[in-house]
Amino acid sequence: MVEKMLPFKKNDTVKITIDAMSSEGMGIGRYEGVAIFVPLTAIGDEIEAKIVKLQKNFAYGIIEKMLSPSSDRIETDCPYFKQCGGCVYRHISSDSENKIKEERVKDCITRIGGFKDIEFEGIVGGSRYSYRNKAQIPLGLDSNGKLLMGYYAKHSHRIIDNKKCLLHPDIFTSITDIFRDWFEEFGDSVYDEQTHKGVLRHLYLREGFKTNEILFCLVINGDKVKNLDKLAGMLKMNIPEIKSMVLNINKDKTNVILGKKNRIIFGKEHIKDILCDRTFNISPLSFYQVNRDQAEKLYKKAGEYASLKENETLLDLYCGAGTIGLSLINDTNKLIGVEIIPDAIENAKKNALENGIENAEFICGDASDAARILSDRGEKPDVIIVDPPRKGLDENLIMTIGEMSPERVVYVSCDPATLGRDLKIFANHGYNPIKASAFDLFPGTSHVESIVLLTRE
Repeated sequence: MVEKMLPFKKNDTVKITIDAMSSEGMGIGRYEGVAIFVPLTAIGDEIEAKIVKLQKNFAYGIIEKMLSPSSDRIETDCPYFKQCGGCVYRHISSDSENKIKEERVKDCITRIGGFKDIEFEGIVGGSRYSYRNKAQIPLGLDSNGKLLMGYYAKHSHRIIDNKKCLLHPDIFTSITDIFRDWFEEFGDSVYDEQTHKGVLRHLYLREGFKTNEILFCLVINGDKVKNLDKLAGMLKMNIPEIKSMVLNINKDKTNVILGKKNRIIFGKEHIKDILCDRTFNISPLSFYQVNRDQAEKLYKKAGEYASLKENETLLDLYCGAGTIGLSLINDTNKLIGVEIIPDAIENAKKNALENGIENAEFICGDASDAARILSDRGEKPDVIIVDPPRKGLDENLIMTIGEMSPERVVYVSCDPATLGRDLKIFANHGYNPIKASAFDLFPGTSHVESIVLLTRE
């Protein structure tokens, strides 16, 4: 039935020109008005595409033949790029990637949100190399029982073995090399998602780029690991930057990487890093932006948009470990952070103490809890900052923010589509977007961060 509705069928080859990019980084071309999504393409490519999957109103294809390559193309620098599901833009220039991401943010604000007159301040791009301060590496076995360490292939849980990820600092590669050597000689069993058997699930690394401290975390399906003392010894001898070694216990049948229980093998449960001249503790369960340098630029823009004046109160919703709010306030302001995750609130309190900040309060709960507490005190925030997950904000939360009637709202978003949707709802509650900027915290990948200033009518 599907094939009769489309001007081609599966395995047909059609000639198309790529003229747009999807949110996942696939090129989009059209054949007789029907969109065809083709990975590993660039805007301007003229190709013959082989149809590999049909949907009701569109199709997926692969490059059968390159007829005329785009001027955006560059030589791919990663041997794993075509298979790995991490990066999608290593075949085009950084300038081209920035343009794609900038246009995506603009499009979502204007087309989904409906705002044509907003002042867009462009995109702040970054380097594609060695920027990730966090690595969550799934572990598996190939058909010969050899260890696989890498990232999943696109839209699957098939591990692509990766000896060196270009997004990681070199020291992460040194650590994974040691882990491979330990596994080869001493290692325990490897977790299997299908049978829920085996011990070793994920290798989880974090680094404080300013302090050079590293946290090594091994996620396991069980309570102990064979020959763990050997691994600890090898790491201590070769990587003195590792200040914390932790076992994370995750016995659940889940795709969630981390369990709720940690056991310290040596050092402390956390490491430190410096961001916007503040010191932050980073534990396995803490949220901390993976691109420190770009995050610092983003937070400085958040401070510019917040424009806190003397004696003003900042309400930081989805505050996590308090990184944004603590980086924005000074001695004359008051910070109230709100987060529903208890561990994050404890981290935020410790981070405030670490930096000698006494004018910060953290509430474990949701926005309605904060609204009630502030109302009971007769307080109202002057500025509210939100940094939600990809799903964006709930409409009730936007209504609650409107009822608290701050002068300014600063919205930090990791999904331009939900941002555009939420801006439209904010407008219904009396807040219109004035300025917006995009920040590429994830160069090479399809993701982009953005920030918007809204003011009350």
